Amino acid sequence: MNTLDTSRWSRRDFLGAVAAVSAGAALPSSLRAADAKPARKPNVLFIMSDDMRAELGCYNSFFHAQTPNLDALAKSGVRFDRNYCQFPLCNPSRASLLTGRNPTRTSVLGNRTDFRVAHPGWTTLPQLFKDNGYVTVRSGKIYHGGIDDAKSWSATSDQDGPTDDGSGPAIGHTMVIPHAQIPMPDGVLPPLPADNARSAYSDRIVVLDGNGEGHGDYHTADRTIENLRKYKDQPFFIACGFVKPHSPPTAPQRFFDLYDPDKIQLTPDFAAWPTVPPGFPSAAIRKRNADLFIGRGASEAEARQVIRAYLASISWVDWNVGRVLAELDRLGLRESTIIVYVCDHGYQLGEKGKWSKAGSLFENGTRVPLLISAPGMDGNGTSCTRIVESLDIYPTLVELCGLPKQTEIEGASLAPLLKTPAASWDKPAFSIWSEDGKSIHGTAVRTEQWRYAEYGQDGLNGAMLFDPHADPLEMKNLANEEKYKPVIAELSSLTRQYAATLG
Repeated sequence: MNTLDTSRWSRRDFLGAVAAVSAGAALPSSLRAADAKPARKPNVLFIMSDDMRAELGCYNSFFHAQTPNLDALAKSGVRFDRNYCQFPLCNPSRASLLTGRNPTRTSVLGNRTDFRVAHPGWTTLPQLFKDNGYVTVRSGKIYHGGIDDAKSWSATSDQDGPTDDGSGPAIGHTMVIPHAQIPMPDGVLPPLPADNARSAYSDRIVVLDGNGEGHGDYHTADRTIENLRKYKDQPFFIACGFVKPHSPPTAPQRFFDLYDPDKIQLTPDFAAWPTVPPGFPSAAIRKRNADLFIGRGASEAEARQVIRAYLASISWVDWNVGRVLAELDRLGLRESTIIVYVCDHGYQLGEKGKWSKAGSLFENGTRVPLLISAPGMDGNGTSCTRIVESLDIYPTLVELCGLPKQTEIEGASLAPLLKTPAASWDKPAFSIWSEDGKSIHGTAVRTEQWRYAEYGQDGLNGAMLFDPHADPLEMKNLANEEKYKPVIAELSSLTRQYAATLG
């Protein structure tokens, strides 16, 4: 067994600088009895999902997905209610999170850019663990598809096998739902050709056979379970990345059966086509959807079916997460393992006619689940409403695990909030968008009181201001009202300072 000499064990070895927050914080009994069981570095189980907005049951969200396993994980740790990604697209968001740098510094503004090309010497989050005596192993999607990072991993357990990218054998069937012919309004981009590969693959609903045994996400859970068994006797950073609920929304039939489409209520701003409401900047809603309802309108009946499929996909992810956590418990590793669950970005489900994440600087596009269960933290079992960023995960795990402090990374450690979720915290969250993968076309800032976004250089293409407390569905843009000019001036200054850091 690879263990540390307990004579050198300190609270920093397990909870990093949490001792500085409260010298009285206690380690779990299983780690405190060093003479009975030699202590070692805490493990990390890092779980990600793709395209999942904050729609878990524990978030009491609008559509309320059924997620008993993730809800239980939230109760065992701290649920962050207002966590925001730094870019509403897979690759830029993941590169930011895993390098500990804002997208303005990574210069990763699209899905085809590898951060290693411009920054070969950067130390990623899993790489730092590997360099400090951990085995680091990945299964599933952690970096963006096709852009993995060999320096981050001791091993990669993925194997060739069926996925849902259309390249493997059939693992289920496409649900047939009649497409309504919804007239296309002016200003919407014309439909793509009927044989467009992206549209044909993404814009559908997939019902898996059995429990989804043929799908990549099922195999990701299986391989993560294998990794837990294989590396249980040494400090590990095990990453488990699910691709769902990324389009096409996919799940076995029994997860669809959890939801009655006739009882799904659409949001008040639902629209059949991408629609810019009066008083909103035209850049706020892209003219064509990227994932679902591509080049076609959404009837209310079909919209309910697609939302049902999205929720079913989330519930299936939850079931697979439950399989992994059950094995962690069976192996007796829960009290020595820090568990992080996070998603790369949010999603819009028909709000203002948008069915995607791309370009969304709204709350649903950038707010994502974040659950951290760290043994021994006083805040476990509660929620935190402070504004935090996915960027904060890197410094948090560095501190909790007592790794060398990385002075060049950004973000702030959430360790104080894990101990006292209501602790003083005055840090805004930023998100950006780029249409061309080269320059910034929109910048958003979220504070305790406001959500603000502006488009174009110096906001020349318009701005949005929302009061999330009074208007959680973002129905009214306050940016055009005279009385909010002082607020806008302050927030606009923040977004321009942030955007100016683009390298």
